[in-house]
Amino acid sequence: MSQPLAGKVVIITGASSGIGAACARLLAAQGCKLTLAARSVDKMEALADQLPVETFVLRADMTEVADIANMVERTLERFGRLDIMLANAGVYIPGQFADGDMDAYSMMLKLNVDAVFRCAHAVIPIMKAQGGGDIIVTSSISGHMDIVGEPVYSASKNAVQTFVHTLRRQVAGDGIRVMSLAPGPVANPMQWLYEAEEQRRAVEEAGSHLASEDCAEAILFMLSRPPHVTIRDIVILPQINRV
Repeated sequence: MSQPLAGKVVIITGASSGIGAACARLLAAQGCKLTLAARSVDKMEALADQLPVETFVLRADMTEVADIANMVERTLERFGRLDIMLANAGVYIPGQFADGDMDAYSMMLKLNVDAVFRCAHAVIPIMKAQGGGDIIVTSSISGHMDIVGEPVYSASKNAVQTFVHTLRRQVAGDGIRVMSLAPGPVANPMQWLYEAEEQRRAVEEAGSHLASEDCAEAILFMLSRPPHVTIRDIVILPQINRV
């Protein structure tokens, strides 16, 4: 059993590429109205031109507090409501901690953790007033196990998982579902596979990576469950993986 999503208003952060763009395409096909938020306006406008639904493109940097507030406010002005927040923006910095750049680590924590907190905090009062809504966070397999090659990134995703699990219980009585998707390696520009052909080979031939579309399909499944069902976590991995 599933519920229709047509007409629902969705904010997608990190919408210019990868999982965010794949979600935009899939949710548009379901009839959702979209706010696409990221720093790369040209990419989002090109994406919006391909979508069959009303789409609002908004430049927003999730490390800027004012941009998050503006994103939510302008979405309400444009559509009159807000049903789904997909807090997808993030950054990946692996490597030996002792050799790393502390300023870069701080930026990653601000985007991967603080921005998720602020996105949720901004939309919960709106969803409460409406009688419900969905918050989905793009997490990582690193949020479920500590990966030695990425200590700070793993820490950021562990923080996100704890936040999702506890916030879910706080707002469940208000009809708000809080969920997370935790993929393994994804062949998208955020990590290390930048060329389309390299991405295709990693997914279709090597089986070592997920496609962004795989993640979008999982998010669609979570959102389309009936209101009494919460998919707290989905962990998805490529068939051939080392974690």
